Amino acid sequence: MNAELLLRFVLGCDRAYLFAHPERELSSDEESRYGAVLAERIRGVPAQYITGHQEFWGMDLVVTPAVLIPRPETEHLIETALELRSSDLLLGGSAAHLRIADVGTGSGCIALALAKEFPGAEIHATDVSPAALEIARANAARLQLERRIQFHRADLLASLTPPFDLIVSNPPYVSEAEEDQVQLEVRRFEPRSAVFAGPEGTEVIARLISAAHESLRPGGWLVLEMSGTIADQVSELLKDWKHVQVTADLQSIPRVIRAQKPGSEGD
Repeated sequence: MNAELLLRFVLGCDRAYLFAHPERELSSDEESRYGAVLAERIRGVPAQYITGHQEFWGMDLVVTPAVLIPRPETEHLIETALELRSSDLLLGGSAAHLRIADVGTGSGCIALALAKEFPGAEIHATDVSPAALEIARANAARLQLERRIQFHRADLLASLTPPFDLIVSNPPYVSEAEEDQVQLEVRRFEPRSAVFAGPEGTEVIARLISAAHESLRPGGWLVLEMSGTIADQVSELLKDWKHVQVTADLQSIPRVIRAQKPGSEGD
């Protein structure tokens, strides 16, 4: 599959063209370019960094080594946000007037998906990395959503003006003790600060839960991606919140946790 993807990248064609023209021969220049990208892939460079693209929530996103590669599991965050809306748990189910924050936006994939699904919402996206924010802004411009999202260079929710109705994040959640269990190409090529959280794996999440409690309106929701290895610890960190619920991914691994801030609204 990687070989086919890289061939389509070199030829600038789609899969239908490739299969409809099995007799197509590569020019010497195309052979050279194909050999070069294959060599990069053999070296371990993720195919997404070679092609510069990754699909997420039906959107074609630009990705570089400055950002974490968006993964299908992260789409469960968007599904959870939509479930909250359909259950009338977000301001009566209306997308208008919602204030949403995406913390650690990276490529902008979460904020952009939410901008598509929540028309009229005010969306803010933060990241500590200027290079990541540059990619996120570029993706927003490519998708003509740049007017829908306000990007901020900030640590977690610092500098943002509360209150928010919904805070969503795919934070770093891998512990340093698990490093040997992480794919080699992730360890070598993806931004370490977006993958590893610290010795326990809950360091960033713990800080984010505290910050979210200060920034959410009463009855507002926090939705986080996590790993199965820290699901119990994260649930414990949210013990004073309401309606804590864990959702598993397609491999039955606990992947998303949602919780509602106690208070007069929705309490």
